[in-house]
Amino acid sequence: MKSRDAASHAPQESDSLPLAPLVARYCDDLRIARGLSRHTLSAYQRDVTEFQRYLRDQQIHDPAQVSPPLLAAFLEHLHRGGLAASSRARALAAVRSLFRFLKQEGVVAANPTVSLRSTSRARHLPKTLSLEEVTSLLDLPHRGAPEDHRDRAMVEVLYAAGLRVSELIALRMDQCNFEVGYVGITGKGDKQRVVPIGRPAVAEVQAYVMSARPMLLKHRSSRFLFVTRRGTPLTRQAFWKLLRARAQRAGIARMPSPHMLRHSFATHLLQRGADLRSVQAMLGHADIATTQIYTHVDAAQLKKIHTACFPRNKSRR
Repeated sequence: MKSRDAASHAPQESDSLPLAPLVARYCDDLRIARGLSRHTLSAYQRDVTEFQRYLRDQQIHDPAQVSPPLLAAFLEHLHRGGLAASSRARALAAVRSLFRFLKQEGVVAANPTVSLRSTSRARHLPKTLSLEEVTSLLDLPHRGAPEDHRDRAMVEVLYAAGLRVSELIALRMDQCNFEVGYVGITGKGDKQRVVPIGRPAVAEVQAYVMSARPMLLKHRSSRFLFVTRRGTPLTRQAFWKLLRARAQRAGIARMPSPHMLRHSFATHLLQRGADLRSVQAMLGHADIATTQIYTHVDAAQLKKIHTACFPRNKSRR
């Protein structure tokens, strides 16, 4: 004779999904244990409800029957239904989360979403500054204050090495080799890379280190290259603010972000014949596909030139 506990775990023979009460428990877990916002919770509930409908249409009545191919088919179903890539990515995240919960609850032995690759989101072309805009930003006249010398050197290095702002503000004195013109960078995942910065940036940094940096430190010591008057490294927010102020002084209409200078660095190199692998190494990208987005920017510029200059474009209205 089966125990009551065993009977409660037996498969249900009905047209309704046994997943439904489990989904209700899952949503309670999202709301109470994980503290998700009402907006995110509502989106996850909609996504999981749509997944339930799809399973019902496929005559799937047991969560254990869900396989990676079935999940891939579900994502294709959403794609054919016109759902945006970002919404499909969120739906997959919701289903992943659901099956993690079901596994924790002992409902399924394995999570079928583990081997499923995330849907790719639409990638927007990175915004860049023109070479003229960058030049006007870098060539601002000195104002004399030590902070101005520091800020000028920081912007020069940011563009010259294509750094992330987090990498720039974390630069240490022992990572700089001014004789050969290289800086050592600790990037994402603590990955190390060495990047050349060129003579103009070396000159700016050396001038800052010789005069402005000691004035900021006032006999204090710091291992960081770029410091405040307290001897601490700048925050990301502080650098963003100073970059915007310098852009206003330079008369740049668009307010550049630090990452826009990184994008500009990569784009300007590729426009002048740099190979993709070298740019990948300098940017510290693990996957060259991440770097390839900058070739699309160059292609967009070529199309713009072609549209403006090719004679047959003007002959057809």
